[in-house]
Amino acid sequence: MANPHPPPVIVVGAGLAGLSAAYAALLAGAPSVRLLERAAKPGGNSIKASSGINGAPTRFQDVAKYGVDQSFWDDTVRSAGSRLQASVAEPIRNQRQGLISILTNRSASAIDFLADLGVDLSVVAQLGGHSKPRTHRGAGRTPPGAAIVTTLLAKLKEQGDRFELVTEAEVTKLLLLPAPHENSKAQPHPQAVVVTGVEYRLHNLDTTQTLHGPVVFAPGGFAGDTHGLLSLHRPDLAGLPSTNDPRPAAHTLLSAAGAKLVDMESVQVHPTGFVDPANPQAALKFLAPEMLRGEGGVLLYRGRRVVNELATREVVSRVIMALPPSAAADDEDHVGDRLRQWDVQLLLDPGTAEAAAGHVVFYLWKGLLRKKKVRELDEVTRETLREYARVVRGERADGLGRVAFGHWTLGVAGAGDIDEEAEVCVGSVTPIVHFTMGGAVFNERAQILSSELGEEEKPIQGLWGAGEITGGIHGDNRLGGSSLLECVVFGRIAGEQAAQSALKAGA
Repeated sequence: MANPHPPPVIVVGAGLAGLSAAYAALLAGAPSVRLLERAAKPGGNSIKASSGINGAPTRFQDVAKYGVDQSFWDDTVRSAGSRLQASVAEPIRNQRQGLISILTNRSASAIDFLADLGVDLSVVAQLGGHSKPRTHRGAGRTPPGAAIVTTLLAKLKEQGDRFELVTEAEVTKLLLLPAPHENSKAQPHPQAVVVTGVEYRLHNLDTTQTLHGPVVFAPGGFAGDTHGLLSLHRPDLAGLPSTNDPRPAAHTLLSAAGAKLVDMESVQVHPTGFVDPANPQAALKFLAPEMLRGEGGVLLYRGRRVVNELATREVVSRVIMALPPSAAADDEDHVGDRLRQWDVQLLLDPGTAEAAAGHVVFYLWKGLLRKKKVRELDEVTRETLREYARVVRGERADGLGRVAFGHWTLGVAGAGDIDEEAEVCVGSVTPIVHFTMGGAVFNERAQILSSELGEEEKPIQGLWGAGEITGGIHGDNRLGGSSLLECVVFGRIAGEQAAQSALKAGA
């Protein structure tokens, strides 16, 4: 007999992974979706994403100039580092590679999906660790994360009563029942459970409420859990500033349901967070997006380049953090109350600033970038710019290994000397805690697993996951532009799977 009240799909977290799951569930025929977000507004970290979203091959890539992009999988595997080397046990390696295959093979359809909804993704840049330009953003001033999030929110609101967003709703528990035993050779583990819904608490209320239905868990990572999971797994990162608002992680809710965690010590330190001259010791910082370097920007320490700006985030951060820290951070009289920071300059020439104009205008307004004439720079910096111009002109190879120069134009045309009256944009940057690669073990169907990576899969029934809460895809290092991508790809998979579960329950 049909259930007259089929359950809703419950989505936890209103970042891009949760929004993608909610929309996919409704498109797949879910009777309704209830989206629970603990913050006052939806969007999470996704709405702040500023470099773009990866995809290949797509209609926006310049095939005539760069050829068909068939190296995304290779670049992602290379970025994952030691966790995908030949020495790693084959079952573990195969499971990781399966997730990467889903991510990269469905990247083009993710771009098509968003573009068909009306998101402008027509500008394509090459970020660090990528062998080709494949990171998409819009031509206007709206950052890609905000453009994608607001578009999906608008589409969800068009669904009327089938969709409900509840903000300031903190999920406190996953509702569990013992998994039923079936007449099959593959009997459930004695401790196996089924997730039947969630318990949550609204802001400023002592009582909790329950909601029953299949659950997509997408509350984000633990980079903001400074005194919890972050300090537990990476105590060496104490004192670094962050792009993440302080908040407790939600991984313990999954662990209580039997979920296994993987790569928890794998935390991404982004090489460039803006140091605000008005508040240099602020622990929460604006990201200086990788796109600024992808479009041509250079990093300078005491006037000289010290790293290939388009190496992976892991490499660039490691080089910077091997330099002497800034004087304020190294002040022994203030040990314990000073951030660990480095005094590195990000410099954008006129061509780079124009290519990234939508972002640059905002950073100038915030005081994070400032304009200077070339003649106002010190002689060491000016000589570095002359040398760099020779590299961009093709007169010599870059000693640091950079081969893509974005839209850099300073000193490239004409006689080749740099224009002393040209205006550049300069800002102070430092490495910052940005992203957590570790999280819940999951599979290609976005099911959260109670088995370790590489073991025979044991999905937790009624539970799917997507976004930064999951682990196993990125390994040692995430490529810039792949965070938004994994949210869309696995969020859509999770939403579709949860919708099927809800429809089955109502049959």
